Amino acid sequence: MSEIFALDLQAQYESIRAEIDSAIQQVLSKGSFILGDEVSVFEAEFAKYCRASHGIGVGTGTDALFLSLLSCEVQTGDEVIAPSHTAVATIAAIELTGAKPVLVDIDIQRYTLDLQHIEKAITKKTKAIIPVHLYGCPANLEPIIEVARPKNIFVIEDCAQAHGAKYHGQPVGSHGDIAAFSFYPTKNLGAFGDGGMVVTDNSALAEKATLLRQYGWKNRYISQIKGTNSRLDELQAAMLRVKLKYLDIWNRRRRELANHYLRLLADTNLILPTQPSDCEHVYHQFVVRYSKRDDLQKFLQQKGIHTAIHYPVPVHLQPAYTNLGYPKGSLPNTEKISTEILSLPLYPELTEEQVKFVSECVLEFIN
Repeated sequence: MSEIFALDLQAQYESIRAEIDSAIQQVLSKGSFILGDEVSVFEAEFAKYCRASHGIGVGTGTDALFLSLLSCEVQTGDEVIAPSHTAVATIAAIELTGAKPVLVDIDIQRYTLDLQHIEKAITKKTKAIIPVHLYGCPANLEPIIEVARPKNIFVIEDCAQAHGAKYHGQPVGSHGDIAAFSFYPTKNLGAFGDGGMVVTDNSALAEKATLLRQYGWKNRYISQIKGTNSRLDELQAAMLRVKLKYLDIWNRRRRELANHYLRLLADTNLILPTQPSDCEHVYHQFVVRYSKRDDLQKFLQQKGIHTAIHYPVPVHLQPAYTNLGYPKGSLPNTEKISTEILSLPLYPELTEEQVKFVSECVLEFIN
């Protein structure tokens, strides 16, 4: 069998090439490239998809988090609770505000924030909590929100890996006070470059985020507040509008392939992904755990199977963040899984035959 990549973006493009090329041509023909009709229509369409009232297109997923935090008036002297097991963007966004990231351990099943650790971390300085819906599995939001609301702590959903995932039947991004999405090309809904979206039901937060993304302008050239420059462009919005029509189909395909993996790898000592009964997983990644992860990854590479590790080093142990004061051993669940996790190939264009081959290779190694 030919090489199996961890992700094949070209295959997705080829499946909708005509629609994407047409969308690009329409934008080029209009001659409007920043915050035009494509952006405003996509904002409305994506907000509706998330069952939220407002969508604000921005430059990146990191910016979406940063501007969400600023909209909640997070600033120097505040504390924001987040997992260490996440893309570093989550923590980078917190630090951009001047606030202190307070890193806590995860639920060993979901790989998302664990309520018992959150409660211990809350102080008078806690301004926000960021549950990260990692790998496409929603965090257990209800108890987090129940703890946060009476204390006037904002809940900011990091939905960068969970477009279309549902918690209690409701799409992620519509549960907390405000949410951040990334449209980085590898995401379940990915652009052909960078892009992001702030989503919220709160009109005041939406207005603040809208001002912040473009210099604080309500009227052009007049800054009502100090803002920045983070705008989703027309080309990306037009292409994302095409892709949004296919998102549910692609997510359904991801679940089918994930279930195929789960059946084929069921009788092994691999720790397989779980789908909690309260949510609908969208398998941005299919992550298994194995004690000899590095050896397994090398073996699969020799078979022409590309895999990835999300993420090999927890944020609190990375050189840039040692100043946060979390020594090795301080977040045991996070540290344990970082040595065991492996993301197997999974994307909508993958075939059942390829999943079977990957599974057979895994079984060959571990048996």
